[in-house]
Amino acid sequence: MYRLVFTQVLRRFDAEAVHHKTVSALALLARLPVVKRLLFRALAPRDPALRVTAFGVHFPGPLGLAAGFDKDAACAEGIAALGFSHVEVGTITAHAQPGNPRPRLFRLAKERAVINRMGFNNAGAAAAARRLRRPRGLPVVVGVNIGKTKVVPESEAVADYVASARQLAPPADYLVVNVSSPNTPGLRNLQAVSLLRPLLTAVKEVADGTPRPTPLLVKIAPDLADEDVDAVADLALELGLDGIIATNTTIRHGGETGGLSGRPLKGRSLEVLRRLRARVGDRLTLVSVGGVEDVDDVWERLLAGATLVQGYTGWVYGGPFWASRIHRQLSRRVRRHGLKSIADAIGRTA
Repeated sequence: MYRLVFTQVLRRFDAEAVHHKTVSALALLARLPVVKRLLFRALAPRDPALRVTAFGVHFPGPLGLAAGFDKDAACAEGIAALGFSHVEVGTITAHAQPGNPRPRLFRLAKERAVINRMGFNNAGAAAAARRLRRPRGLPVVVGVNIGKTKVVPESEAVADYVASARQLAPPADYLVVNVSSPNTPGLRNLQAVSLLRPLLTAVKEVADGTPRPTPLLVKIAPDLADEDVDAVADLALELGLDGIIATNTTIRHGGETGGLSGRPLKGRSLEVLRRLRARVGDRLTLVSVGGVEDVDDVWERLLAGATLVQGYTGWVYGGPFWASRIHRQLSRRVRRHGLKSIADAIGRTA
């Protein structure tokens, strides 16, 4: 049914307009206590065998929503009600900014992919922090993804990230430093270890200084050379980070300017995950994202060493109940393999 709605209705409308209407609908859902609780009871992962623990945080299942959808922390509870185990909001910058000129979001339906050049459009860290400090009506894990304000020069990037972290680390269940989006000029330069070390050191000091120290992760690009992936992994271990999210979108494509997500990213995302697991073992939490479409993809990422898996484009093409469906399928797969918990599958083929 959803595929028919998508092909006959949704794809006739501008992709960003549909995105904003969906966010508004989910934000409305988040304000309807009875409805969201009923949906949560029906769709959220409830099988104890699916529970995982990462960096001291308990997740009801492994599959969450990647950053990029809920840019302003406006609808996390509405998303959770549809079956995601966690929601990563953002990317949020210290200062509000409109992002890049439109059009900036493009569907590639045949490839089951999306290209975006949004440019961190958001209302800023202070506005997001106000929303995140509100009491939650559902037990949703909310991660916060932070990036550099576009107008801030590279020389002032550390202070810019620190300003966001001070606002957003306290209400976040975990914090992510995004240095891998291709849509902010110069941002990916910060993945170089010489620039990344002082940045992560400063943000970690803020995260560690919250009343309940906030776990800190870094998100990397699929376009890093293998030796650079190793270098970031070594740095994360050296600094005592809690994990790495791999990967962001890729610029290696022949379409519109921007980052490509979805099915074409699947192979490289899995390669980076396997390389990271070989480098760090189970000393860091690895979160795999990129080209995740179905239960087979989620299962493969878990076996390869990911503790958590995230999707976004798969949800666009899979429909509103995509995450709930995958969690139900994972429950059956855990039992079919004779495992007591999905945690027993993590890293089995690494």
